[in-house]
Amino acid sequence: MSKVTFRGLLSSLLSLVLIIFPIQATRASSTYGFVAVRQSEQAGREAQLDALLKRENLRDWMQRMSARPHHVGSPAGRENAEFIAAQFRSWGYQTEIEEFKVLFPTPRTRVVELIAPESYRARLEEPPLKEDRTSSNVSEGLPTYNAYSVDGDVTGELVYVNYGLPRDYEELRQRGVDVRGKIVIARYGASWRGIKPKVAAEHGAIGCIIYSDPRDDGYFQGDVYPKGAWRNEWSVQRGSVADMPLYPGDPLTPNVGATDAARRLDRKEAPTLTKIPVLPISYGDALPLLRALGGPVAPPDWRGALPITYHIGPGPAKVHLKLEFDWKLVPAYDVIARLPGAELPDEWIIRGNHYDAWVFGADDPLSGLVAMLEEARAIGQLVKNGWRPKRSIVYCAWDGEEPGLLGSTEWVEAHAEELRQKAAVYINSDSNGRGFLGVGGSHTLERFANETARAIPDPQKGISVWERLRDLRLVRGSAEEKREARERRDLRIAALGSGSDYTPFLQHIGIASLNIGYGGEDGGGSYHSNYDSFDHFTRFIDPNFDYGLALAKTGGRLVMRLADADVLPLAFNNFADTVGLYVRELMRLTDSMREETEERNRLLDERALINVADPQEKYVPPEREAPVPHLNFAPLQNALARLQEASRRYDQVAERAFSGRRMLSREERAALDRLLIETERAMTRDEGLPRRPWFKHQVYAPGFYTGYGVKTLPGVREAIEQRNWEEADREIEIVAQTLRTVADRIERAAMVLEGR
Repeated sequence: MSKVTFRGLLSSLLSLVLIIFPIQATRASSTYGFVAVRQSEQAGREAQLDALLKRENLRDWMQRMSARPHHVGSPAGRENAEFIAAQFRSWGYQTEIEEFKVLFPTPRTRVVELIAPESYRARLEEPPLKEDRTSSNVSEGLPTYNAYSVDGDVTGELVYVNYGLPRDYEELRQRGVDVRGKIVIARYGASWRGIKPKVAAEHGAIGCIIYSDPRDDGYFQGDVYPKGAWRNEWSVQRGSVADMPLYPGDPLTPNVGATDAARRLDRKEAPTLTKIPVLPISYGDALPLLRALGGPVAPPDWRGALPITYHIGPGPAKVHLKLEFDWKLVPAYDVIARLPGAELPDEWIIRGNHYDAWVFGADDPLSGLVAMLEEARAIGQLVKNGWRPKRSIVYCAWDGEEPGLLGSTEWVEAHAEELRQKAAVYINSDSNGRGFLGVGGSHTLERFANETARAIPDPQKGISVWERLRDLRLVRGSAEEKREARERRDLRIAALGSGSDYTPFLQHIGIASLNIGYGGEDGGGSYHSNYDSFDHFTRFIDPNFDYGLALAKTGGRLVMRLADADVLPLAFNNFADTVGLYVRELMRLTDSMREETEERNRLLDERALINVADPQEKYVPPEREAPVPHLNFAPLQNALARLQEASRRYDQVAERAFSGRRMLSREERAALDRLLIETERAMTRDEGLPRRPWFKHQVYAPGFYTGYGVKTLPGVREAIEQRNWEEADREIEIVAQTLRTVADRIERAAMVLEGR
């Protein structure tokens, strides 16, 4: 699941908002949240952390844990959990393995066959390679499939739907192509895979096939595996297709931990299962199907890199798709390791990375996990050497992330009340590789993330990782990004949608969160395939584990600074500035929709669209749309103004406090931290978002039709996009009240810091 979070979408994220850090190279590194007299002490401790890190540990652990397939519920998965727990115990952590029982279907029957105008039965397997030592171990591994597809046995004409997004179906409608009663074939990419069968079912399709086109991650990008890193013709991307924009985790136990005693939904009632059968295939298996299609030639931007003319259909290609699954409950094992804080033990800094994989998982997720383990080992050694962090540190190795964030979501749901009281910040990582630092998360942590990045050396260039990011942004960014890179103190971090284990912490509980990882210079096509192996990783991704060490240094600094800061290092000017950006985006969105609607309706009235259409091709003009009203954004603008003023005041007071020499008392720190923790909680609403109450955060959420991709101020934004104007008005008031509540917490925090 997780590679999409970073490397799978890294090239697009780099051009948008993923690249994050401060650009003024002359600005000295600092440790925000520490009073001045303790900053040099903290820098010395971080140097000790670096000296303790050993790259050979990362290599040895990855080779050991990727030797066998270790999906959730597998024997090797349990062995890896016990190995990880044993390591934490040896490093001095209070460690337990917490078990949940989760729904995890595996295939019994998989059939894809072309039955007209010719016959072809898909291979649906990834052959062993002599250059990849583990690829022959297929008996323990999962076959190629999409988890949480329903059973089905369907036959129908085939239609090519490009990436299978709502806009693609609008293109089909205008060409007179109807998918009702048909099987669709979509290529991976442009959105999370679970959106493809979801949208197909909404348009009446009876089945969905997803394939990897070589343009996206195959030979169009470079040499294929084993010669190069990219996806070969028989490699398949496994993955979950559960409707996670409704809720992640076990489909049968929304909002409660999936323990033995949990009350479960009947499987037929589980809303996150697909409505139609869906299966992934390789581009080797896709080629005969696509070659047999007739109908209109696909638009230019729909065409992949297979050696055919891409047609849309429907037919004459006719396909039989048959799927049957073993719907069973399996154990998921979360490893939880704790170091109690010396002064504020009930404030938790939580750090997590999952360990389960679709097959061998060297890249996804072990590249991130082994870095986290080495970071935790070094921190444990610092504690043995006499350091006692003020706050508690909790390390988590999650199981079941790949099928749908199972381990993390069930743990969060099972401990929700305790987490609301004690969790201060959650830091997540996942896949990791060679290249640039990427950070997404709560913008109250943006300054903190920027300052931390200044202290981390880039292993290839010998400069700090933020300096490399600055230059990347200046060279490849948009005009606005370049301007901000030169003028804004900090580059923006990305907002988080979904796709990894931060989701339940941030968007269900309201815990300030960060997601970290390196990548961008390690492209490849092993994602979720049998070839995501130790051999592939050490040849093409991060051969010397240089960026594994960089991730350990990054995560280690973030954890140590959060755990030992005099005051939690949240700052609010960057957050308020970012929310202001989101508000302006919403206003521009309604204005542009209004102008586009007026222009399209005018073209329809003038018959211009019909007159320019090719008379030899079928064309169905779009329907007229109601005019876009002028929404009242005044409540949102007024709430934003109050948020901005409160944020300026707090950051000014904090700057003075941290530059002084006065140490806050334990009682003052606890009171201030409580208010700072509550700022993210205040961004949630018990009722959640419209039609998906599990997602409670009012600033960040995965989009209903994007899956991984974020929607900011989602209640308002999605109401506008869906032209639900009454709901948009209601959501504006809800978000405005949310921002007022956040501003109240910030104002009270400033008063505490001032000693009032």
